[in-house]
Amino acid sequence: MQIQISRLVPVPLKDVLLKRNSDVWNKDLIFDQQQWIKIKAPSGTGKTTLIHLIYKLRQDYQGQISIENKDLRSISGDELATLRQSRISIIFQDLRLFENLTARENIELNRVLQTPYYPPEKIDAMSARIRIAHILDQRAGLCSYGEQQRIAIIRALMQPFEVLLMDEPFSHLDNENTALAAALIAEECTTRGAGFVLTDLDEDNNFNYTHYLNL
Repeated sequence: MQIQISRLVPVPLKDVLLKRNSDVWNKDLIFDQQQWIKIKAPSGTGKTTLIHLIYKLRQDYQGQISIENKDLRSISGDELATLRQSRISIIFQDLRLFENLTARENIELNRVLQTPYYPPEKIDAMSARIRIAHILDQRAGLCSYGEQQRIAIIRALMQPFEVLLMDEPFSHLDNENTALAAALIAEECTTRGAGFVLTDLDEDNNFNYTHYLNL
């Protein structure tokens, strides 16, 4: 998979962002499938907006986003659903868990989107690796934010993907738990030959990034 961005600027932030020296906004970029891309920026400069634009949750932008040379604006309906179920996975900054479902049930929703990519036992294995096995049968809304963040990470890894979008995925994890989660993500991306686009506030060494960009 290849994602192309051409002169992209979100309309609500246009006046602010065009004054910034950005590696992303108003530039021409290509994100190839096996690239691991880190995009660093302070709050309020469009990290979440960028992720939402690529995932087609928003369309209030100038410029163009293309998936495999097809304008994202022209992708809709069944084609968009298939794209999100089998080629692009996402970890939202606000997580978007169903609070009244258990952690396991939240993860299972992604596992069975299409033909299951992993058997159900994989949920237990991944959860043990990042230390949330003990809360799998607890309602997500009763879990701490750090636990919820790890639920969201496993949920995103349960489905097939070629590109993983991550919006501040470790913001509520300590260094030790961040390292465990990053190792799991790196292993999954390597096994699948998948790439990712990760946004965050600070510099880090959690991955061997292919590209390090400032927003």
